[in-house]
Amino acid sequence: MSAVETVDVSPDEAGMRLDRWFRTRYPDLKHGQLQKLLRSGQIRVDGGRAKANLRLEEGQSVRVPPLKVERPVSGKAATAITKDDIRFVQGLVIHKDGHVLALNKPPGLAVQGGSKTERHVDGLLDGLKFKASERPRLVHRLDKDTSGVLLLARDRRAAAALGDALKGREAVKTYWALVEGVPAPARGEISLPLAKRGKPGSERVRVCEEGDSDAQRAVTRYAVLESAGRKLSWVALWPVTGRTHQLRVHMAAVGHPIVGDGKYGSSDPVSGGEIDNLLHLHAREIDIPNPSGGRLHVTAPLPEHMLKTWKLLGFEPDRSMAEFEEVV
Repeated sequence: MSAVETVDVSPDEAGMRLDRWFRTRYPDLKHGQLQKLLRSGQIRVDGGRAKANLRLEEGQSVRVPPLKVERPVSGKAATAITKDDIRFVQGLVIHKDGHVLALNKPPGLAVQGGSKTERHVDGLLDGLKFKASERPRLVHRLDKDTSGVLLLARDRRAAAALGDALKGREAVKTYWALVEGVPAPARGEISLPLAKRGKPGSERVRVCEEGDSDAQRAVTRYAVLESAGRKLSWVALWPVTGRTHQLRVHMAAVGHPIVGDGKYGSSDPVSGGEIDNLLHLHAREIDIPNPSGGRLHVTAPLPEHMLKTWKLLGFEPDRSMAEFEEVV
């Protein structure tokens, strides 16, 4: 491209993040180049500056400056997906209806791509079309090393409905984690504002003061389900807000980091190396209004490394959360 262009957001692209929209239409555009164009204000949406995480709406106009890449592709970028990829991603499906898919995302699989991430859920979505004419859409995300329930919308309207439910906090998300020590009291709430610190690509989320200009309100409810002496405990976590790395930072901030969290906790193996040094954080359940009516409740079995740990510590992996409804 050698001149400024204005590109309208199509119905199929509604709800897509601005950075993913660029990766889809301009697959040869480098991540660093895109970030530079956003920071300098050369990319605009409806005439205004925009951030990478902006969710686009149908009919919005995106100002695309001259790019040293090929012209945009029409619609979705072609994705090289193999039969093995299709078998793999379809094997992750734990719920399927006319509007929604739910995956049990394994730890280590990123939801979206990056400069050093070649395999991710977003790149495998063509394998989840089944008989539909379009690929499903991501409506939220999990950290790469966090496992569990990941929802996908099968059409634009479902994406909008699920997005609104998540944004409006009509969804209840339950996470299970293994943490160091035993939180006291056994049930409570952590309310500590968070802010990102550091350069793009190496940012860390930190607890900050209420008056900090970058501070974002962050609230997590928790309940101790079982403990192994005073050294380790199994906790349920309910994020009231949805900040980046919120659960990991909050638990570390109150002195009970999640086991296997080398970024915010300790990278040292625990229990003499019998417990795998992997992040023990799992999106166990989600309860959310279903776009087709009623409510959708999905539960994801624990990943292999957490099942191994639960067996080692004598925890019951199929425990019901009904007794903790009042915490939520």
